[in-house]
Amino acid sequence: MISTNDFRTGITIELEGQLYTVVEFQHVKPGKGAAFVRTKLKNIETGSITEKTFRAGEKVSKAHIERKTVQYLYNTGEDYYFMDMESFDQYPIDNNLLEDTVNYLKENMEVDILMHGDKIIGVEIPYFVELTVSKTDPGFKGDTASGGTKPATLETGLTVQVPFFINEGDILKIDTRTGEYMERIS
Repeated sequence: MISTNDFRTGITIELEGQLYTVVEFQHVKPGKGAAFVRTKLKNIETGSITEKTFRAGEKVSKAHIERKTVQYLYNTGEDYYFMDMESFDQYPIDNNLLEDTVNYLKENMEVDILMHGDKIIGVEIPYFVELTVSKTDPGFKGDTASGGTKPATLETGLTVQVPFFINEGDILKIDTRTGEYMERIS
């Protein structure tokens, strides 16, 4: 059990038989009456956002989430396959569960899968990944690092805005939280 006073963004709780992740929370102390906690909760199964208000100090069940490091192997269009590095068990995960994560997955990349009991509820990827530019317009003489941006398609199919000096074959560091170009590696 966890108190609503201990809520943090990203914490997973069990409520009415469903798993929810706290997306946003706010402690409110009105002039009259008791304090309360206003939250936005994301249902892990359906992805829907629910707003719920709790009394301050109310106890809720914290969900036990297990993290397991796995390696991304391949995809079949519908399912993405991951392998446990210790037991060599393979886990197929539906692309609907992965959402935008597929834009950053490269073969043999290590990621964490999140499990509640025997059910996979999500995949956590590193904050930064290195991806190769597969297609972009060439830079021209006079283009500078601060002179603007152009679109570049990466090896996973993701398109990001990059400075003019980036060329095909360059390896870029991409922030997976925002989907933005960070720097050129080589």
